[in-house]
Amino acid sequence: MSIVDHERVVYRTCPLCEATCGLEITVKGDKVSRIRGDRDDVFSHGFICPKGSTLKQLHEDPDRLRKPLIKRNGEHVEVSWQEAWAEVERGLMGVINTHGRGSVGTYVGNPNAHNLAPLLYNRVWMQAIGTKQRFSASSVDQLPKQVASGYMFGTASSVAIPDLDRTDYVLMLGANPYASNGSLCTAPDFPGRLEALRARGGKLVVVDPRRSRTAEEADEWLAIRPNGDALLLAAIAHTILASGKADVGDHVRAHIAGFDQLSGALAPFTPEAIADASGIDAKTIRRIAGELSDAPTALVYGRIGTTTVSFGTTASWLVDVINTITGNLDKAGGVMFPLPAAGNQTTRGESGRGKGFRIGHGYSRVRQSPEAIGEYPVSVMAEEMLTPGEGQIRAMVTVAGNPLLSTPNGEQLEKAFESLEFMVAVDIYLNETTRHANVILPPPSHLERSHYDMVFTAFSIRNVANFSEAVFERDADQPDEWQILAKLAGIAQGAGADVEPAVIDEYVFGSLLSNLLKDKSSPIHGRSEEEIRELVDATKLSGPERILDTLLRTGPYGEAFGANPKGVNLQTLRDQPHGVDFGPLEPRIPEVLRTPSGKVELAPTELLADLDRLEQAMHVVDADELLLVGRRHLRSNNSWMHNVSVLVKGKARCTLQMHPEDAIRAGVVDGGSARITSRVGSVVAVVELTNDIRPRVVSLPHGWGHGVRGTKMTIAAERAGVNSNVLTDEDQMDPLSGTSVLNGIPVTVAAVIHS
Repeated sequence: MSIVDHERVVYRTCPLCEATCGLEITVKGDKVSRIRGDRDDVFSHGFICPKGSTLKQLHEDPDRLRKPLIKRNGEHVEVSWQEAWAEVERGLMGVINTHGRGSVGTYVGNPNAHNLAPLLYNRVWMQAIGTKQRFSASSVDQLPKQVASGYMFGTASSVAIPDLDRTDYVLMLGANPYASNGSLCTAPDFPGRLEALRARGGKLVVVDPRRSRTAEEADEWLAIRPNGDALLLAAIAHTILASGKADVGDHVRAHIAGFDQLSGALAPFTPEAIADASGIDAKTIRRIAGELSDAPTALVYGRIGTTTVSFGTTASWLVDVINTITGNLDKAGGVMFPLPAAGNQTTRGESGRGKGFRIGHGYSRVRQSPEAIGEYPVSVMAEEMLTPGEGQIRAMVTVAGNPLLSTPNGEQLEKAFESLEFMVAVDIYLNETTRHANVILPPPSHLERSHYDMVFTAFSIRNVANFSEAVFERDADQPDEWQILAKLAGIAQGAGADVEPAVIDEYVFGSLLSNLLKDKSSPIHGRSEEEIRELVDATKLSGPERILDTLLRTGPYGEAFGANPKGVNLQTLRDQPHGVDFGPLEPRIPEVLRTPSGKVELAPTELLADLDRLEQAMHVVDADELLLVGRRHLRSNNSWMHNVSVLVKGKARCTLQMHPEDAIRAGVVDGGSARITSRVGSVVAVVELTNDIRPRVVSLPHGWGHGVRGTKMTIAAERAGVNSNVLTDEDQMDPLSGTSVLNGIPVTVAAVIHS
């Protein structure tokens, strides 16, 4: 049989969303012939959504960049890697040498969380640049949950995860897993798990301004006013506390601090007081509070609809206040803490105690916005580029991000990127943001790199581990993704365009090993570096796989370089391509805690202080105000997926959804055009009338607005849509986390008459 006819099957974890579904990929010669769900995957059991089958199209997409690009005379042209690296050194070091390291800004996008190399090497090149001007997609997404969890449990990784498979009751706010498959809750076939909950007699209540696909399948839909989640949660918590039913449970009672402060702090938030501002009547609030208290097990789960609002951190805190006072914290069927195989902040350092969490290690130059988890809010990024003075951003480095479509005030950000002296982008597409880059460095296809979910195993409803081998070999001149990032670090350090990535890799690994040997909680603490080095060298691994192998060996289930022969390492995962199942989540309090007190801080000072602002908000209700919210679709969670025909075909999705009552007021009709205007911008979109949305709420999806000059995303340009973030106000954010307000934006809507 010739190589052209040779057929093989490869197993791989899908990297396109947080569900981490297992894929069975059939390869014939050098082509993918079929992708389907891996029926033997220990976690997903064959489930696959429409996105998973498109790795073939992404790999073969003619628009995907395969050679570096340099901008010459306003146009991007292909060049050799050697020429590209020389231009990176010239431009990046030119800005650093002229304006200082603080004049370089960095932005990393959502796909970084889905790829092994960036998770291990992004910090390396950012530290090499030496700038504090760091930004990411976190502050238009999950950051408030991490900040609230940090205050309560000690680290930004200490997120309590819904135990979906064993619960009796789910109150879900701002989440639509029938479209997004879950977030900060890694669960393949999330919809199937919700259906199993209902089949065993449990109840699902969905809180959302829209009757989403998930709300359609729920036992009950509560059509809340945008930004009313924190008020609703405060009223539920108040009701439970006032009823005398609040009980944290014997299993965690000795490890809770701040319980006695809650009743007084939440006293103003009676169901009657918040009913108008939340849009949920008092009787319903009291009933839901009673159901949560009385259910054998229950959990509250809030996601992006609760975090991308002005009370995102407070809402995230109140989610876990309710989970705690109903006795469902760290309990099967409630919310629990994963134990990831490669370890994280909750598995390292002193068990049960730590330095705790805070924001404000630094402040942005112009607006003095505090840092959170090492970065500034994306809403201040444009002003940091446009405002003259010492520390003004003159150059940007972006990795797998498209902030011009995904972050606030896209028109202001467009001007900001146009003002840069130099820009480097690591990306597979010439998109709305990377078209501003002087150099674009394309990593290999997803199918040409190995993969392990460093992030999502730490937010998973079950403790599992899967390693994915590369499906195809890279072209001889195509560097691996880690090599691109390592070389970028070397150039930023001043080592020149000829620096070898292996030199940087050795530094990274050496630092990791040194830290592990010094950490008293590490299973290799006290052993000699020479001994461990010899064992590492025997594997002949390098790059991210060497780091991953070491993290697995020293992780909670690891073989500790021979000290625990029954433990795991990378070879264990290679030998079991369908994954390794370490079992359901187990109670972890108190060892999971990293607070200075060694207790769950149920009433952090920072969160209690924000209740005054929340109380003021419940008295300011404009019943006639029109509020804009976003939405997601199963086939197109992120902007870069819009260039896959199979994911965007069919009925247009970038429409303005409106309730018929609001359409009459605005004078617009179904299928007609409407101009949507906010404080900062205006867009025109096609109207889609529906009763599945609360009156006085309109909805535009996130991540559209393609087809601008200088991009090369052919399919996306054909279905361009409009950029909802032209309407997002950079002045509106959650003050506790710096997260942008993407939901609940005041807008006006007027008909557009085409001549």
